[in-house]
Amino acid sequence: MSGHSKWKNIMHKKGKTDAQRAKVFSRIGREISMAVKEGGADPTSNSKLRDLIAKAKQNNVPNENIDRLIKKAQDAGNTENYEDITYEGYGPCGVAVIVETLTDNRNRTAGDMRHYFDKFGGNLGQSGSVSWMFEKKGVIAIEKEGLDADTVMMDALEAGAADFADEADEEVYTVYTDPNELSVVREALERKYTLLSSENEMVPSTYVTVEGDENLKKMGLLLEHLDDNDDVQNVWHNWENEPDEE
Repeated sequence: MSGHSKWKNIMHKKGKTDAQRAKVFSRIGREISMAVKEGGADPTSNSKLRDLIAKAKQNNVPNENIDRLIKKAQDAGNTENYEDITYEGYGPCGVAVIVETLTDNRNRTAGDMRHYFDKFGGNLGQSGSVSWMFEKKGVIAIEKEGLDADTVMMDALEAGAADFADEADEEVYTVYTDPNELSVVREALERKYTLLSSENEMVPSTYVTVEGDENLKKMGLLLEHLDDNDDVQNVWHNWENEPDEE
């Protein structure tokens, strides 16, 4: 969930324990619930729901679970009501951090966020304090193995992608889209390729290197605590030298 290397995120997800996978399912469930309440239960007319169904499948959420989540959100007796709140701040050494939450208690969540940033050498800022260093983009990851980069790039651009990246140290091709075009590009590419992930992300324009063992430890603990918080949906940051997942 946290970071700027998408493949690192994917590897992190694949290595999760059962408890961590359950947390991922829960987070996606909240997003689906909100999407259904806001735009209806038909994915053909609700692009946000359509994107979330794709995200759920990429995270190995079973189809029956997805159907159950959609039906639950439609239930008139379902009183779950989550508020979408984004927090911004700095970690050690000036690392910019954006935290996206879905919460049923904004006071609890705000207190948690403030506590984490204060405890681990950072500070919570105002809305807009770091988001200017990020750009929202659709990001699609396609496994490289057995594929020709030029062919994938041409298919992506023809589908409407804005950019294509083939980094030597990554095991995926990364396709970038306008946030509003993610669904269209994803649906075109998934007819020919297996997509490892596809979602809108906050992509940093600049990166920060964390110096010193103590700062490295604190930055890691800040992200760990944010990731473990049930209200947190996504964490975006510009930490350049983030250690690889074990």
